[in-house]
Amino acid sequence: MSGTVLVLGGRSEIGLAVAKRLVSGDVRRFVLAARPGADLAGAVAALREAGAETVETAEFDADDLAAHGPFLDKVAAEHGPLETVVLAFGILGDQARAEQDAAHAAAIVHTDYVAQVGVLTHAANLLRAQGHGRLVVFSSVAGVRVRRANYVYGSAKAGLDGFASGLADALHGSGVQLLLVRPGFVIGRMTEGMTPAPFSSTPDQVAEATVAALRRGRGVVWVPGMLRPVFFAMRLLPRAIWRKLPR
Repeated sequence: MSGTVLVLGGRSEIGLAVAKRLVSGDVRRFVLAARPGADLAGAVAALREAGAETVETAEFDADDLAAHGPFLDKVAAEHGPLETVVLAFGILGDQARAEQDAAHAAAIVHTDYVAQVGVLTHAANLLRAQGHGRLVVFSSVAGVRVRRANYVYGSAKAGLDGFASGLADALHGSGVQLLLVRPGFVIGRMTEGMTPAPFSSTPDQVAEATVAALRRGRGVVWVPGMLRPVFFAMRLLPRAIWRKLPR
């Protein structure tokens, strides 16, 4: 395996942790893409310390749908072939605000679903044309059964989960692998100040499980694995009980 790893969301704790674990003898070139003005110096240094041969940075505005295709084509032309594309961007948003502010609700869904669909479609076509490559998509257990406590974010993740699952089927036999990651509550910058939910994990734990699943050629991974049977049971809960559950 050789090529470049592209991380869309170069400041993401999970994205960087995944990239560091992908550094190996034949994967040593990385491109970290983040919104204009983002400080990537620390992430670049961390990857180089981990053994990356080259680490480039690029400006990427996930919400600018029209720029997705030209951006990916440019990265592939300058740094390709692309071996792995990691979609690590997203926002949690403010549920209370989103219930009153339609623009905020739409912004959450745009970044966490619409923008991801756009990027995935372009990236899948690019990798399919190469004849090989891997896509890493971060869904969430919040989308497995959407809860009242965070239904705006959860609905976006539910849509992304369904889209990525269908795309994985469409890519079957193309030489392109899609890994769908379903983590639970992740303790990190995005959830700072929030009370961790049961079966929480850290960015490093999510990254460890993600890279292990990639190397095994798996299509879906739950983090931690215990969440899979837990949510199987939760699907059976009566709605009157489900709507009262916290985040």
